[in-house]
Order: sequence, then structure tokens, then C-alpha cells
Amino acid sequence: MDAINHSSPHSNGSTHRDYALNPLIVYWEMTQACALACRHCRAEAMPCPHPLQLNRSESRELLQQIAWFGEPLPHLILTGGDPLQRPDLYDLIDEANALGLSVSITPSATDRLTQETIERLMKYEVCSIGLSLDGSAASRHDSLRGVRGCFDATIRAAETASRLGLPVQVNTLVSQETADDLPAIYQRLLTLSIMRWSLFFLIATGRGKMLLELAPEAVELLMGWIYEISQVAPFAIKTTEAPSYRRVALNRMREQGGVVSERQCRSLYQGFGIRDGNGIVFVSNTGDVYPSGFLPLAVGNVRLNRLPDLYRHSPVFRALRAPFGFTGKCGVCEYREICGGSRARAFAHTGDALGSDPICAFQPLHHN
Repeated sequence: MDAINHSSPHSNGSTHRDYALNPLIVYWEMTQACALACRHCRAEAMPCPHPLQLNRSESRELLQQIAWFGEPLPHLILTGGDPLQRPDLYDLIDEANALGLSVSITPSATDRLTQETIERLMKYEVCSIGLSLDGSAASRHDSLRGVRGCFDATIRAAETASRLGLPVQVNTLVSQETADDLPAIYQRLLTLSIMRWSLFFLIATGRGKMLLELAPEAVELLMGWIYEISQVAPFAIKTTEAPSYRRVALNRMREQGGVVSERQCRSLYQGFGIRDGNGIVFVSNTGDVYPSGFLPLAVGNVRLNRLPDLYRHSPVFRALRAPFGFTGKCGVCEYREICGGSRARAFAHTGDALGSDPICAFQPLHHN
């Protein structure tokens, strides 16, 4: 799940970006290795690296391929597993910086994530850090993360990064197991200094198959609450794998007229159209290329293919960028271009990445 949100602070500007040519975000799963055992882990992380993990030379080649996208360059998110498990992490961040890439990172909250580590990440010009908080108290968070002490380590890392001046995004799982705790998590976040709260709506993939999604009606109510708190929160609030929030927020903004702040308008509109495969591309630890980390449709491998070619010309990616070709109610929905539904969730439920997003309660005007 761990990921910086689609509107990263150094995303090189999405205003003039053609998502058919250049993604906004490249997620690179640097390693599968991680000391945690999260119940919803997309990567099904393990204690040791995968034997076919990209080596240092292949990793440098991948960074070069990302730079081949050209201007405007994508923002690079280093994820995992735990990127801190890569012994060549800082050398690769250096290489990315030399190529002109802006970099953020989503480390695991373990003993490796010390103040010294955060200071070193800042020295290497990492733009921001993403941390996961799935409970308002240790008992709830640690039960999902599978390791005692993870909650305290997360809070400590967030406080340290903020004090040192490294922007922090907090990622929170939205599922039946966490929904009732979200207001309390929000209150806890108000005591921290963060730039963004990203609410990740569960995709039943990887270990996440063991958890339960919210019903569509509950999702709709929750999105209304998210919009209300976004009006007063001292940090940005986003959703991940829940693009239908754009519809909810847009309609609330229209109802309010001129009450909405310029920041909120800009933040919402910059996200329009971004979804799996459209503005987003994911590279696994072994080099396989996917539309996102939650949509397991590999289109090639960076050891054999150029990443820009796969992103621009793969039939899978091209289909995901054409919402008029979607099936079911997503294909006829009047919001299909700005939303398009979660392609990963459609695939997880039906095996069809072009199908309807089952957690959306909205009924389009032209859907029978």
C-alpha cells in the first residue's frame, strides 16, 4: 500500500503533461525485502530480497530509462518492501538526482528508520517521505502491521521528519477493519505536522485479500466526510484507488459555489483523469512493468524493453487511457474522463481491468 500520493510536491507540474506520453509518477518497488508482515501488503513482502531483484547496474539502467521520458520528467517514488533494505539506496538516489529526477521514498517504520537515516535522506535531497498509519493507537495499527512497536516508530519518524523539515505524507488503509477508526486517526494527525493524508481504499490483491472492502453506500458516506474535513484540515487530504471521490468533491464544490479555497480547487483538478496506467506506472523489484502496483497485468520487463515504450505503446496501457472503451456503468458514466473508476479494483473483482469499479454507488444517467 505504501505510496506517495499522485500529486507529489515535486511532480514537475501536471498542467501541461500529456499522460499518454509522460506519466506523473513512476513507482519503483526497489525490493521485496521488509521486516514487517502487514496484513494488507500488496507486495507480499518477505524478510529477504527476491533472487531476481534488479541489481545495481540494472537499477541504474532503469533510472536512465525513466529519464528517457523527457520533460516534464516523472516524479520517482521509491517503495517496496522497504527501500532502506537496499544497500545501494543512496548511490541510486544520487544517480536519480544526477539525471534530474525528483525522488520521494516510502520506508517501513522499523529500527532502520532513525533520525540519522532521515537526516541522510535529506542530505541526498529526497523530496518527501511516506509513512503508513492504519490505527489511532498501537493496538490497532500494530495488529495490521504484524510487528509490535510499529505504531510508536511511525509516530516518532513523522515527528522527527517534520522537525527536521522533510515533508511527510501519511497513508491510511480504508477497509471494514479501519473505517470506524478513521475519525480518531484524523484527530491524531492533527497533532503532527504533515503535508498530506492519503486514504487508500483497499484493493483485494496480495495479502489484502484477507481484509474486507467497504460497501458502496458506506464509501459514499465516507467520501462526504472526507470532503468536509478537507475544508478545515491543516494538511491536504487525498484518496488512492478511489477516483470516484473526484465526483463527490466536485459536486460538493459546485454546491458551495465560491466558498471553496483556491488550493482545494487546484488540488482536485490536478488529479482529474489520473488512474492506473494513465499518469501512473509501476516497476516491480524484478523489473516487470504494471499500470500500478495494485493491477497485476505485466506488459513487459525493463531488462528487455524500454520503459517509455511500454508505457506509451502497450495495448494494456492504451486501453486504460481510453475511458470511452470501459464496460459497464463506468463506460457510460458522465464522470468517466475525470474519474474512470479504479481499474485495479475492477480487475480484482472481475478479471476485467476495463470493467466497473464495484465500490462506486453512483448510477450514471445512461446506465440501465
